[in-house]
Amino acid sequence: MAAQVGTTARTGERCPESGVWEVVGTPTTTAPIAKGNVMPPYNNQAVTWRLIRLA
Repeated sequence: MAAQVGTTARTGERCPESGVWEVVGTPTTTAPIAKGNVMPPYNNQAVTWRLIRLA
């Protein structure tokens, strides 16, 4: 079953679903990340990403 909008993943985890992901917190950014890729850091820090739009 596909991950739903609102799913979260941490830096270093495998992306559970392709889509547009947003950093939770401030400062924030968005990034397109493909399923299976490793979730990246942001500003050289481990962060939590939230899926905001499915690909």
